[in-house]
Amino acid sequence: MAALIYTIVPITAALAGALVATLTKPSAVLVSAIQHFAAGVIFAAAAGEILPDVMHGGSAWPTVIGGTIGVAVMLLIKQIETYAKGAIGLLTMVGIDLLIDGLVLGVGFVAGASTGMLLTIALTLEVLFLGLTVTNELTEFVSSRLKVIAILAGLLLLLPVGAILAAPVAMLPKPVIMTFFAFGLIALLYLVIEELLVEAHETPDRPWVAAMFFAGFLILLVIEELMS
Repeated sequence: MAALIYTIVPITAALAGALVATLTKPSAVLVSAIQHFAAGVIFAAAAGEILPDVMHGGSAWPTVIGGTIGVAVMLLIKQIETYAKGAIGLLTMVGIDLLIDGLVLGVGFVAGASTGMLLTIALTLEVLFLGLTVTNELTEFVSSRLKVIAILAGLLLLLPVGAILAAPVAMLPKPVIMTFFAFGLIALLYLVIEELLVEAHETPDRPWVAAMFFAGFLILLVIEELMS
């Protein structure tokens, strides 16, 4: 249950981000830089840890099935986002994101301890950003900042729930495990391409902000090398 323990790290980061957001509103440029950096870290984790397991799984069918399910789920989430409005819509989408993050983290620990820890680093940055932005958006619907943090804390419990749901994957046959890996890979790529980078480019581009993507990518590669 290592994944369950490690969910404490992103939960703490999200709550710290929420606390910062209640005290001061980060500039759009800073938020964009964080998004670029987080996207680079997550992309490196997906490419360096999950992708090799998928490519060398020994069979193409688990990749096809898991990848297809992953694409279908991500497109469904994107469709839901177009209809989700107001506080309930926001909370629904955040809850789905956190549940999938927990599931991906759990699948990462099935792949190995180093993969799980690197995904913990990657998802911690993503959830930190989530804490910042969700807190700012919820204040439009909830007047009390304490209630906002309490609501976010409740939603963050979906991270360990996702990790628990992924725990039995380790006991399944290898082709099924590879299917989950392919699903996790698609989920991470969707997070980078369709969420973090899309939102990051809502502000005017600056060279140093764009460079944060590559900084995050290279830093995680270096950490991976030091851990191996």
